[in-house]
Amino acid sequence: MADNPEIRGAQDRSRINLHQDHEVRYWTKALGVTEDQLRATVARVGSSAEKVRAELGKGHASG
Repeated sequence: MADNPEIRGAQDRSRINLHQDHEVRYWTKALGVTEDQLRATVARVGSSAEKVRAELGKGHASG
């Protein structure tokens, strides 16, 4: 199913989709990073939220 921009949280919390503005806003707030930091980290480790959190030292995703 395609992402619905009316839904405020990330559609699939296991992946970070940098092509959806609402997801970029969600992840930057959830991880406490800037958009540039988020994009650079995804470029290094891929779109797995778990890998991005680990790279940023943010631990594992919760619920």
